[in-house]
Amino acid sequence: MTPLILLPGMMCDARLFGPQIDALSNRVPLMSFPLCQQDSVEAMAAEILKNAPPRFALAGLSMGGIVAMEVLRQAPARVERLALLDTNPLAEASEVKARRAPQMATVREGRLRQVMRDEMKPNYLADGPRQGAILDLCMAMATDLGPDVFLRQSQALMDRIDQRATLSAYTGKTLVLCGRADGLCPVEHHQLMHDLLPNSVLTIIEDAGHLPTLEQPQETTAALIRWLEDS
Repeated sequence: MTPLILLPGMMCDARLFGPQIDALSNRVPLMSFPLCQQDSVEAMAAEILKNAPPRFALAGLSMGGIVAMEVLRQAPARVERLALLDTNPLAEASEVKARRAPQMATVREGRLRQVMRDEMKPNYLADGPRQGAILDLCMAMATDLGPDVFLRQSQALMDRIDQRATLSAYTGKTLVLCGRADGLCPVEHHQLMHDLLPNSVLTIIEDAGHLPTLEQPQETTAALIRWLEDS
């Protein structure tokens, strides 16, 4: 079967896809690429393509989805199928970009945990019984990656390009998925991507916010399996 590459979101690692890795590891060859060493989306995508198999399925969540779209732009023939989870095809909005510089300054002062706690984590999840444990995992992933990764990823997101033309040109099987309560990448972004992609399925996960892979892992995994096995 075609290998599946998983791209995690900002300040996350493969643990973001922990339930999916457990469920899919016996079905498909899996790879997860950290988005840590480059400070542009273009460079991140180029590094993935340098190390990826010749042809692959590609799934990215949030920043991982943004990088996945750039991988598709750079090498569309290598992407057999695409899954875009809780992400955004547009260039960074000016109001979001304006918030980046103060966040980056705070992180440079040694207060990464404060930024994650006060400005990022509250935007992640829907209410639910597992919210505390998931937020603790998010903090652990962020602190393990550290401030330099936060700064590089912030710069990459600020400078990213609009990928609507990339999506409209892609005819591979595509899953567009998000949590109903995602406050960072709302449902309308995913409706836009679904409308642009000629061979896509739109799946909305109820009782989930920005991280449905962890909030509603069984439903998210089932959607990914349907996408992978759809011939």
